[in-house]
Amino acid sequence: MSNLANPFVALITGAGRGIGKETALRLAREPGCQLVLVDRDEGPLLELVRRLSVPSSSIAVDLTDANAPKRIRDHVIAKHKRLHVLVNNAGARWTAPFSEGGWENVRRTMAINFDAAVRLTEALLPILRESSPSSIVNVSSLGGRVARPGTGGYASSKAAIAAWSDTLSLEEATSGVHVGVVLPGFVVTEGFPQTELLARRLTRWTVATPAEAADAIFEVATTDKSERYVPRAYALAAAARVLFPGVVRRLLSSKGAAIATPKSGGDAPKAANGAERIVDASDGADIVDTLDGLRPVSVASPAASAAH
Repeated sequence: MSNLANPFVALITGAGRGIGKETALRLAREPGCQLVLVDRDEGPLLELVRRLSVPSSSIAVDLTDANAPKRIRDHVIAKHKRLHVLVNNAGARWTAPFSEGGWENVRRTMAINFDAAVRLTEALLPILRESSPSSIVNVSSLGGRVARPGTGGYASSKAAIAAWSDTLSLEEATSGVHVGVVLPGFVVTEGFPQTELLARRLTRWTVATPAEAADAIFEVATTDKSERYVPRAYALAAAARVLFPGVVRRLLSSKGAAIATPKSGGDAPKAANGAERIVDASDGADIVDTLDGLRPVSVASPAASAAH
């Protein structure tokens, strides 16, 4: 049963493509839906607004900018006045071992995957409280529970968002703000085509679609559910990491486990203008836009992942 108000206002970051876009389409099926769509790339946002049949507004902003939270808060107040659902979906991944990517890879990944979500939530929390009952859904990743080689920065950021969500949930329960986490595994999007996994019969079942991730986000946003894996069976992998950490490490360090770190859109050569692309929140989130303001990581091979 849905806990959504009618009408309700939902804000989605990384809404231009992939999981964010599908989440907007899923929420738009509900009575009384009004949407606030956020992304760095204005083109996909405007295209999505034209496609939607519900009242929608959009704001193109780089979530790592210092004034981004204030701009978004002011937009919500001016256009909608209330906010019932916040979906922190935007994110990025750059693939590189720590010996090559170093602290800089960790820093820039945390900036979009963790810091940006925390800063935006801080700005919007008073509105969410005033609009309660309301929900915050933070898109983490299976990678935040089971880390893989070459994804240290990404795994750390997703573990941080999950742990912070647990704390925020306990703190905001009395304010009527439900906080939940969605942890996708491998999701096919523009940023993560999952070519290696889909090419093998034994691993095809592990790959989900953006629509399936959107359904999970909707479930967490509209019920009292604390967290949801996509696909659901990935909860077993997270449990195995807790119960048998040594075994999981040995499995992930084997040669056959290389498939557990499939290439993302950012592992492809750079665009013609030399700009890097970044990728979205989960192990399959969307490509969002060019990261002009972040310094590229120095790596021996093209390992910077495209992101959202």
